[in-house]
Amino acid sequence: MNEIASSSAGQRGPADHDIRDQIVAAANKHFGHFGYAKTTVSDLAKAIGFSKAYIYKFFDSKQAIGEAICSQCLGTVLASVHTSVAEGKSATDKFRRLFQTLVARTSELFFNDRQLYEVAAYSSSEGWQSSRNYEEQIRGILLEILREGRESGEFERKTPLDETARAIFLVMQPFVKPLLLQHNLDLIDEAPKEIAGLVLRSLAP
Repeated sequence: MNEIASSSAGQRGPADHDIRDQIVAAANKHFGHFGYAKTTVSDLAKAIGFSKAYIYKFFDSKQAIGEAICSQCLGTVLASVHTSVAEGKSATDKFRRLFQTLVARTSELFFNDRQLYEVAAYSSSEGWQSSRNYEEQIRGILLEILREGRESGEFERKTPLDETARAIFLVMQPFVKPLLLQHNLDLIDEAPKEIAGLVLRSLAP
């Protein structure tokens, strides 16, 4: 999956309209240069060569455009996660891959595409649907890994599954949420490995 589901909030017109794709692509480039907060729909209209009213035929706000871009951006991170986890040999291996890939891809976004990272961080701080969907999918992957680990005998079965998944996700958040990772960059080399080890020891039967 390369794009987060339910990213159509605030979009108008046919879902597969080429003009919508052109607007998103142009906005992606514009946000990349100038940042989300400093860009207005008027700025985008001028850069794209469309009228502001024409853009509003496809998106009802700047946020709706930002949601579409954020969904694509975070969807790329999730695609890498799905690929990495699928290659895991055990539930333990899959959990390590989940955490390591999330940290690596989110860090790459921060260092290589800073402005788009800021859109993702803004999405998280404002509670956009794209950000909520992203976190929900991470929790879903984590839940499946925990189920597999319990069925294989790798993980303990006494703690309620939902409670275990919530607690682990909370521990992971400082290194996988774009809004929080920027405050923990000096720890990303060692801390995720140590946290993963601690979590896995706590899951031992």
